[in-house]
Amino acid sequence: MDFANMKARKVGVFTDPTVRNLTPMLQTIQGLENAGVKFEIYDRCRVEPNEESWQDAIKFARSQDFSHFLAVGGGSVMDTCKVANLFTCYPEADLLEFVNAPIGRGTPVDKVLRPLLAIPTTAGTGSETTGTAIFDHTATESKTGIASRALRPLLGIVDPLNTETCPTAVHISAGLDVLFHALESYTAIPYTERTPRPANPLQRPAYQGRNPISDVFSLWALKQTVKYLPRVARDRTDTEARGQMLLAATFAGIGFGNAGVHLCHGMSYPISGLNKKFAKYQHPGYEVTHPIVPHGVSVALTGPAVFEFTAPSAPDRHREVAAIFQGHDTASESSEIQRLPDAEVGQLVYDRIAQFLADLGVPRGLTKLGYKNEHIEPLVRGTIPQRRVLDLAPGIGDVMGADGHEHLARILEKSMSY
Repeated sequence: MDFANMKARKVGVFTDPTVRNLTPMLQTIQGLENAGVKFEIYDRCRVEPNEESWQDAIKFARSQDFSHFLAVGGGSVMDTCKVANLFTCYPEADLLEFVNAPIGRGTPVDKVLRPLLAIPTTAGTGSETTGTAIFDHTATESKTGIASRALRPLLGIVDPLNTETCPTAVHISAGLDVLFHALESYTAIPYTERTPRPANPLQRPAYQGRNPISDVFSLWALKQTVKYLPRVARDRTDTEARGQMLLAATFAGIGFGNAGVHLCHGMSYPISGLNKKFAKYQHPGYEVTHPIVPHGVSVALTGPAVFEFTAPSAPDRHREVAAIFQGHDTASESSEIQRLPDAEVGQLVYDRIAQFLADLGVPRGLTKLGYKNEHIEPLVRGTIPQRRVLDLAPGIGDVMGADGHEHLARILEKSMSY
Protein backbone atom coordinates (compact mmCIF):
# COMPACT_ATOMS: atom_id res chain seq x y z
CA MET A 1 0.00 0.00 0.00
CA ASP A 2 2.98 2.33 0.40
CA PHE A 3 3.35 2.52 -3.37
CA ALA A 4 -0.38 3.06 -3.85
CA ASN A 5 -0.24 5.91 -1.34
CA MET A 6 2.65 7.41 -3.29
CA LYS A 7 0.63 7.16 -6.52
CA ALA A 8 3.30 4.96 -8.10
CA ARG A 9 2.83 4.67 -11.85
CA LYS A 10 5.10 1.64 -12.28
CA VAL A 11 7.44 -0.06 -9.79
CA GLY A 12 10.69 -1.78 -10.66
CA VAL A 13 11.08 -4.74 -8.28
CA PHE A 14 14.69 -5.94 -8.00
CA THR A 15 15.73 -9.27 -6.49
CA ASP A 16 18.06 -12.22 -7.15
CA PRO A 17 17.31 -15.68 -8.57
CA THR A 18 17.21 -17.29 -5.12
CA VAL A 19 15.04 -14.75 -3.30
CA ARG A 20 12.74 -14.62 -6.35
CA ASN A 21 11.10 -17.87 -5.20
CA LEU A 22 11.14 -17.26 -1.44
CA THR A 23 8.42 -15.97 0.87
CA PRO A 24 9.56 -12.31 1.08
CA MET A 25 9.33 -11.95 -2.70
CA LEU A 26 6.09 -13.92 -3.01
CA GLN A 27 4.49 -11.70 -0.37
CA THR A 28 5.79 -8.62 -2.16
CA ILE A 29 4.14 -9.68 -5.41
CA GLN A 30 0.89 -10.44 -3.62
CA GLY A 31 0.93 -7.07 -1.86
CA LEU A 32 1.55 -5.13 -5.06
CA GLU A 33 -1.19 -7.03 -6.88
CA ASN A 34 -3.66 -6.51 -4.04
CA ALA A 35 -2.94 -2.78 -4.06
CA GLY A 36 -3.41 -2.60 -7.82
CA VAL A 37 0.14 -1.33 -8.39
CA LYS A 38 1.72 -2.00 -11.78
CA PHE A 39 5.21 -3.53 -11.56
CA GLU A 40 7.93 -5.40 -13.43
CA ILE A 41 10.44 -7.79 -11.84
CA TYR A 42 14.18 -7.88 -12.44
CA ASP A 43 15.54 -11.09 -10.87
CA ARG A 44 19.07 -11.19 -12.28
CA CYS A 45 20.84 -9.31 -9.47
CA ARG A 46 24.21 -10.95 -8.91
CA VAL A 47 25.63 -11.85 -5.50
CA GLU A 48 28.74 -9.65 -5.30
CA PRO A 49 27.79 -7.58 -8.40
CA ASN A 50 30.24 -6.53 -11.09
CA GLU A 51 30.09 -3.93 -13.85
CA GLU A 52 28.49 -6.40 -16.25
CA SER A 53 25.64 -7.24 -13.87
CA TRP A 54 25.11 -3.56 -13.06
CA GLN A 55 25.01 -2.66 -16.74
CA ASP A 56 22.38 -5.33 -17.31
CA ALA A 57 20.23 -3.96 -14.48
CA ILE A 58 20.65 -0.38 -15.71
CA LYS A 59 19.65 -1.36 -19.25
CA PHE A 60 16.51 -3.05 -17.91
CA ALA A 61 15.54 -0.08 -15.73
CA ARG A 62 16.09 2.46 -18.49
CA SER A 63 13.88 0.45 -20.84
CA GLN A 64 10.99 0.53 -18.37
CA ASP A 65 10.96 4.14 -17.08
CA PHE A 66 9.92 3.19 -13.55
CA SER A 67 8.41 5.86 -11.30
CA HIS A 68 9.44 3.95 -8.15
CA PHE A 69 11.86 1.18 -7.17
CA LEU A 70 11.71 -1.71 -4.70
CA ALA A 71 14.65 -3.91 -3.62
CA VAL A 72 13.93 -7.28 -2.02
CA GLY A 73 17.10 -9.10 -1.00
CA GLY A 74 20.51 -8.64 0.54
CA GLY A 75 23.06 -5.90 0.06
CA SER A 76 23.89 -6.90 -3.51
CA VAL A 77 20.25 -6.55 -4.52
CA MET A 78 19.78 -3.25 -2.73
CA ASP A 79 22.97 -1.81 -4.22
CA THR A 80 21.98 -2.93 -7.72
CA CYS A 81 18.55 -1.37 -7.30
CA LYS A 82 20.09 1.92 -6.12
CA VAL A 83 22.28 2.05 -9.20
CA ALA A 84 19.41 1.20 -11.54
CA ASN A 85 17.49 4.11 -10.01
CA LEU A 86 20.46 6.46 -10.35
CA PHE A 87 21.12 5.75 -14.01
CA THR A 88 17.43 5.87 -14.89
CA CYS A 89 17.56 9.49 -13.72
CA TYR A 90 20.75 10.07 -15.72
CA PRO A 91 19.93 8.30 -19.02
CA GLU A 92 23.02 9.59 -20.85
CA ALA A 93 25.60 8.84 -18.13
CA ASP A 94 28.02 5.92 -18.39
CA LEU A 95 28.75 3.60 -15.48
CA LEU A 96 31.95 5.31 -14.30
CA GLU A 97 30.41 8.79 -14.18
CA PHE A 98 29.55 8.61 -10.46
CA VAL A 99 31.94 5.83 -9.38
CA ASN A 100 34.43 6.91 -6.73
CA ALA A 101 37.71 8.36 -7.97
CA PRO A 102 40.32 7.35 -9.01
CA ILE A 103 38.59 4.38 -10.69
CA GLY A 104 35.63 6.52 -11.74
CA ARG A 105 35.08 10.22 -12.22
CA GLY A 106 33.30 10.72 -8.90
CA THR A 107 30.81 13.23 -10.30
CA PRO A 108 28.44 14.46 -7.55
CA VAL A 109 24.81 13.40 -7.88
CA ASP A 110 22.87 16.65 -8.28
CA LYS A 111 19.34 15.31 -8.80
CA VAL A 112 16.66 13.92 -6.51
CA LEU A 113 16.24 10.28 -7.51
CA ARG A 114 13.01 8.33 -7.71
CA PRO A 115 11.58 6.86 -4.48
CA LEU A 116 13.21 3.55 -3.55
CA LEU A 117 11.98 1.18 -0.85
CA ALA A 118 14.21 -1.60 0.49
CA ILE A 119 13.30 -4.90 2.14
CA PRO A 120 16.48 -6.57 3.46
CA THR A 121 16.51 -10.37 3.59
CA THR A 122 19.91 -10.59 5.31
CA ALA A 123 21.21 -8.96 8.49
CA GLY A 124 24.40 -7.48 7.12
CA THR A 125 25.07 -4.52 4.89
CA GLY A 126 22.55 -2.09 6.35
CA SER A 127 22.17 -0.91 2.76
CA GLU A 128 18.58 0.08 3.50
CA THR A 129 20.01 3.00 5.50
CA THR A 130 22.96 4.11 3.36
CA GLY A 131 23.74 6.00 0.18
CA THR A 132 26.44 3.53 -0.85
CA ALA A 133 26.51 0.89 -3.59
CA ILE A 134 29.50 -1.43 -4.11
CA PHE A 135 30.54 -3.55 -7.09
CA ASP A 136 33.46 -5.62 -8.37
CA HIS A 137 35.35 -3.61 -11.00
CA THR A 138 36.90 -6.47 -12.92
CA ALA A 139 39.03 -4.24 -15.14
CA THR A 140 41.10 -3.17 -12.12
CA GLU A 141 40.53 -6.40 -10.16
CA SER A 142 39.16 -4.51 -7.19
CA LYS A 143 35.94 -3.35 -5.64
CA THR A 144 34.72 0.21 -5.65
CA GLY A 145 31.37 1.91 -5.74
CA ILE A 146 29.21 4.99 -5.66
CA ALA A 147 28.59 7.00 -2.51
CA SER A 148 25.96 9.73 -2.39
CA ARG A 149 23.18 10.62 0.02
CA ALA A 150 20.89 10.76 -3.01
CA LEU A 151 21.04 6.95 -3.27
CA ARG A 152 19.65 6.37 0.23
CA PRO A 153 16.31 4.50 0.21
CA LEU A 154 13.21 6.44 1.19
CA LEU A 155 12.02 3.59 3.39
CA GLY A 156 13.49 0.37 4.75
CA ILE A 157 11.17 -2.41 5.90
CA VAL A 158 13.20 -4.30 8.50
CA ASP A 159 11.41 -7.50 9.51
CA PRO A 160 13.15 -10.61 10.92
CA LEU A 161 10.55 -12.81 9.22
CA ASN A 162 12.31 -11.92 5.98
CA THR A 163 15.54 -13.57 7.16
CA GLU A 164 13.94 -16.92 8.08
CA THR A 165 15.16 -18.64 4.91
CA CYS A 166 18.67 -17.18 5.04
CA PRO A 167 21.31 -20.00 5.13
CA THR A 168 23.67 -20.18 8.10
CA ALA A 169 26.74 -19.34 6.01
CA VAL A 170 25.05 -16.19 4.76
CA HIS A 171 23.92 -15.26 8.28
CA ILE A 172 27.54 -15.48 9.47
CA SER A 173 29.06 -13.55 6.58
CA ALA A 174 26.40 -10.86 6.76
CA GLY A 175 26.85 -10.63 10.52
CA LEU A 176 30.58 -10.14 10.09
CA ASP A 177 29.82 -7.13 7.91
CA VAL A 178 27.72 -5.72 10.75
CA LEU A 179 30.54 -6.37 13.21
CA PHE A 180 33.14 -4.50 11.20
CA HIS A 181 30.82 -1.68 10.18
CA ALA A 182 30.45 -1.05 13.90
CA LEU A 183 34.14 -1.51 14.78
CA GLU A 184 35.49 0.60 11.93
CA SER A 185 33.06 3.48 12.36
CA TYR A 186 33.73 3.57 16.12
CA THR A 187 37.51 3.74 15.53
CA ALA A 188 37.61 6.00 12.45
CA ILE A 189 39.38 9.35 12.68
CA PRO A 190 37.28 11.96 14.53
CA TYR A 191 35.05 14.22 12.46
CA THR A 192 37.07 17.23 13.65
CA GLU A 193 40.03 15.92 11.65
CA ARG A 194 38.10 15.26 8.43
CA THR A 195 39.74 17.53 5.89
CA PRO A 196 39.86 19.30 3.49
CA ARG A 197 36.61 21.25 3.62
CA PRO A 198 34.76 20.86 0.30
CA ALA A 199 34.39 23.94 -1.90
CA ASN A 200 30.76 23.08 -2.59
CA PRO A 201 28.17 21.25 -0.42
CA LEU A 202 27.64 18.81 -3.29
CA GLN A 203 31.20 17.62 -2.68
CA ARG A 204 30.68 16.79 0.98
CA PRO A 205 32.02 13.27 1.55
CA ALA A 206 29.47 10.62 2.41
CA TYR A 207 31.60 9.65 5.43
CA GLN A 208 32.35 12.25 8.11
CA GLY A 209 34.57 10.45 10.62
CA ARG A 210 33.50 9.23 14.05
CA ASN A 211 31.32 11.58 16.06
CA PRO A 212 29.00 11.52 19.09
CA ILE A 213 25.98 10.59 16.96
CA SER A 214 27.60 7.72 15.05
CA ASP A 215 29.11 6.38 18.30
CA VAL A 216 25.63 5.74 19.73
CA PHE A 217 24.64 3.54 16.80
CA SER A 218 28.01 1.85 16.30
CA LEU A 219 28.48 0.84 19.94
CA TRP A 220 24.98 -0.58 20.25
CA ALA A 221 25.42 -2.55 17.03
CA LEU A 222 28.78 -3.89 18.23
CA LYS A 223 27.36 -5.10 21.54
CA GLN A 224 24.37 -6.78 19.90
CA THR A 225 26.51 -8.48 17.27
CA VAL A 226 28.99 -9.89 19.78
CA LYS A 227 26.05 -11.21 21.80
CA TYR A 228 23.74 -12.52 19.10
CA LEU A 229 25.80 -13.50 16.04
CA PRO A 230 27.21 -16.63 17.74
CA ARG A 231 23.63 -17.62 18.60
CA VAL A 232 22.50 -17.28 14.98
CA ALA A 233 25.55 -19.29 13.88
CA ARG A 234 24.56 -22.09 16.25
CA ASP A 235 20.84 -22.00 15.40
CA ARG A 236 19.49 -19.94 12.53
CA THR A 237 15.93 -20.57 13.80
CA ASP A 238 16.69 -18.51 16.94
CA THR A 239 14.06 -15.83 16.36
CA GLU A 240 15.31 -13.43 19.03
CA ALA A 241 18.88 -13.58 17.77
CA ARG A 242 17.85 -13.06 14.14
CA GLY A 243 15.72 -10.08 15.11
CA GLN A 244 18.50 -8.48 17.11
CA MET A 245 21.02 -9.02 14.31
CA LEU A 246 18.70 -7.36 11.81
CA LEU A 247 18.37 -4.37 14.12
CA ALA A 248 22.13 -4.35 14.63
CA ALA A 249 22.63 -4.27 10.85
CA THR A 250 20.36 -1.24 10.58
CA PHE A 251 22.02 0.52 13.54
CA ALA A 252 25.48 -0.19 12.15
CA GLY A 253 24.32 1.10 8.77
CA ILE A 254 23.29 4.38 10.34
CA GLY A 255 26.59 4.54 12.24
CA PHE A 256 28.95 3.81 9.38
CA GLY A 257 26.76 5.63 6.87
CA ASN A 258 27.60 8.71 8.91
CA ALA A 259 31.12 8.08 10.22
CA GLY A 260 32.47 5.71 7.57
CA VAL A 261 34.56 2.55 7.55
CA HIS A 262 38.29 2.23 7.02
CA LEU A 263 41.02 -0.41 6.73
CA CYS A 264 39.14 -3.72 6.91
CA HIS A 265 36.78 -2.61 4.18
CA GLY A 266 39.52 -0.97 2.14
CA MET A 267 41.55 -4.18 2.05
CA SER A 268 38.51 -6.40 1.57
CA TYR A 269 37.96 -5.06 -1.94
CA PRO A 270 41.17 -6.45 -3.48
CA ILE A 271 40.86 -9.59 -1.34
CA SER A 272 37.56 -10.27 -3.10
CA GLY A 273 38.55 -8.81 -6.45
CA LEU A 274 41.83 -10.71 -6.80
CA ASN A 275 40.36 -13.99 -5.58
CA LYS A 276 39.43 -15.04 -9.11
CA LYS A 277 43.03 -14.48 -10.25
CA PHE A 278 45.06 -15.82 -7.33
CA ALA A 279 43.27 -17.70 -4.55
CA LYS A 280 40.23 -19.03 -6.48
CA TYR A 281 38.45 -19.60 -3.17
CA GLN A 282 34.78 -20.61 -3.08
CA HIS A 283 33.20 -20.15 0.32
CA PRO A 284 31.17 -23.10 1.67
CA GLY A 285 27.43 -22.55 1.87
CA TYR A 286 27.12 -20.20 -1.12
CA GLU A 287 25.20 -21.58 -4.09
CA VAL A 288 27.28 -20.01 -6.85
CA THR A 289 29.38 -21.50 -9.63
CA HIS A 290 32.22 -18.96 -9.50
CA PRO A 291 34.97 -18.30 -6.93
CA ILE A 292 33.66 -16.10 -4.14
CA VAL A 293 34.88 -14.59 -0.90
CA PRO A 294 31.67 -13.28 0.68
CA HIS A 295 31.95 -9.62 1.57
CA GLY A 296 31.70 -10.12 5.33
CA VAL A 297 34.40 -12.79 5.27
CA SER A 298 36.74 -10.65 3.16
CA VAL A 299 36.31 -7.80 5.65
CA ALA A 300 36.91 -10.01 8.69
CA LEU A 301 40.15 -11.62 7.51
CA THR A 302 42.26 -8.54 8.32
CA GLY A 303 40.27 -7.58 11.41
CA PRO A 304 42.64 -8.73 14.18
CA ALA A 305 45.70 -7.09 12.59
CA VAL A 306 43.83 -3.90 11.70
CA PHE A 307 42.67 -3.15 15.22
CA GLU A 308 46.04 -4.02 16.69
CA PHE A 309 47.38 -1.36 14.30
CA THR A 310 44.73 1.28 15.10
CA ALA A 311 44.78 0.78 18.89
CA PRO A 312 47.55 3.37 19.58
CA SER A 313 45.43 6.06 17.91
CA ALA A 314 42.71 5.75 20.57
CA PRO A 315 43.63 3.28 23.35
CA ASP A 316 40.52 3.98 25.43
CA ARG A 317 38.19 3.25 22.52
CA HIS A 318 39.99 0.00 21.87
CA ARG A 319 39.71 -0.86 25.58
CA GLU A 320 35.95 -0.52 25.17
CA VAL A 321 36.10 -2.84 22.17
CA ALA A 322 38.08 -5.46 24.09
CA ALA A 323 35.69 -5.21 27.03
CA ILE A 324 32.67 -5.85 24.80
CA PHE A 325 34.30 -8.96 23.34
CA GLN A 326 34.93 -10.14 26.92
CA GLY A 327 31.24 -9.78 27.78
CA HIS A 328 31.38 -6.46 29.61
CA ASP A 329 29.14 -3.50 28.85
CA THR A 330 32.00 -1.04 29.34
CA ALA A 331 35.72 -1.19 30.11
CA SER A 332 35.01 0.30 33.55
CA GLU A 333 33.57 -3.09 34.55
CA SER A 334 37.00 -4.74 34.20
CA SER A 335 39.85 -3.60 36.42
CA GLU A 336 42.17 -5.82 34.36
CA ILE A 337 41.40 -3.92 31.16
CA GLN A 338 41.56 -0.56 32.90
CA ARG A 339 45.04 -1.30 34.29
CA LEU A 340 46.38 -2.55 30.98
CA PRO A 341 49.13 -0.26 29.60
CA ASP A 342 48.23 1.55 26.40
CA ALA A 343 51.01 -0.29 24.56
CA GLU A 344 49.35 -3.65 25.28
CA VAL A 345 45.79 -2.78 24.29
CA GLY A 346 46.37 -3.63 20.62
CA GLN A 347 47.44 -7.20 21.39
CA LEU A 348 44.41 -7.71 23.62
CA VAL A 349 42.04 -6.50 20.89
CA TYR A 350 43.85 -8.69 18.34
CA ASP A 351 43.41 -11.77 20.55
CA ARG A 352 39.73 -11.12 21.31
CA ILE A 353 38.72 -10.50 17.70
CA ALA A 354 40.74 -13.48 16.43
CA GLN A 355 39.08 -15.81 18.94
CA PHE A 356 35.61 -14.49 18.12
CA LEU A 357 36.17 -15.11 14.42
CA ALA A 358 37.63 -18.57 15.00
CA ASP A 359 34.59 -19.55 17.06
CA LEU A 360 32.40 -18.61 14.09
CA GLY A 361 34.43 -20.81 11.74
CA VAL A 362 35.93 -17.94 9.76
CA PRO A 363 39.07 -18.99 7.81
CA ARG A 364 42.07 -18.18 10.01
CA GLY A 365 43.91 -15.91 7.64
CA LEU A 366 44.42 -15.26 3.95
CA THR A 367 46.46 -18.43 3.44
CA LYS A 368 43.33 -20.47 4.18
CA LEU A 369 41.80 -18.94 1.07
CA GLY A 370 44.85 -19.71 -1.06
CA TYR A 371 46.70 -16.40 -0.90
CA LYS A 372 50.49 -16.43 -0.47
CA ASN A 373 53.07 -13.88 0.64
CA GLU A 374 53.82 -13.12 -3.01
CA HIS A 375 50.27 -11.76 -3.31
CA ILE A 376 50.74 -9.11 -0.61
CA GLU A 377 52.07 -6.53 -3.06
CA PRO A 378 49.12 -6.77 -5.50
CA LEU A 379 46.73 -6.70 -2.54
CA VAL A 380 48.38 -3.48 -1.35
CA ARG A 381 48.17 -1.99 -4.84
CA GLY A 382 44.48 -2.86 -4.92
CA THR A 383 43.90 -1.19 -1.57
CA ILE A 384 45.66 2.12 -2.18
CA PRO A 385 43.02 3.49 -4.61
CA GLN A 386 40.35 3.09 -1.91
CA ARG A 387 40.87 6.66 -0.70
CA ARG A 388 37.19 7.00 0.20
CA VAL A 389 37.79 4.72 3.18
CA LEU A 390 41.56 4.94 3.70
CA ASP A 391 41.19 8.66 4.41
CA LEU A 392 39.26 7.66 7.55
CA ALA A 393 41.92 5.25 8.82
CA PRO A 394 43.91 6.29 11.91
CA GLY A 395 47.63 6.15 11.21
CA ILE A 396 47.17 6.07 7.43
CA GLY A 397 44.47 8.43 6.27
CA ASP A 398 45.58 11.15 8.67
CA VAL A 399 49.19 11.14 7.42
CA MET A 400 49.21 13.94 4.89
CA GLY A 401 50.58 12.89 1.53
CA ALA A 402 51.18 9.26 2.52
CA ASP A 403 49.33 6.28 1.12
CA GLY A 404 50.42 3.99 3.92
CA HIS A 405 51.98 1.38 1.62
CA GLU A 406 54.29 -0.07 4.27
CA HIS A 407 51.57 -0.11 6.93
CA LEU A 408 49.18 -1.91 4.60
CA ALA A 409 51.82 -4.49 3.67
CA ARG A 410 52.53 -5.24 7.34
CA ILE A 411 48.83 -5.58 8.16
CA LEU A 412 48.30 -7.96 5.24
CA GLU A 413 51.39 -9.96 6.16
CA LYS A 414 50.11 -10.39 9.70
CA SER A 415 46.70 -11.36 8.29
CA MET A 416 48.08 -14.27 6.29
CA SER A 417 47.62 -16.57 9.28
CA TYR A 418 46.47 -16.18 12.89
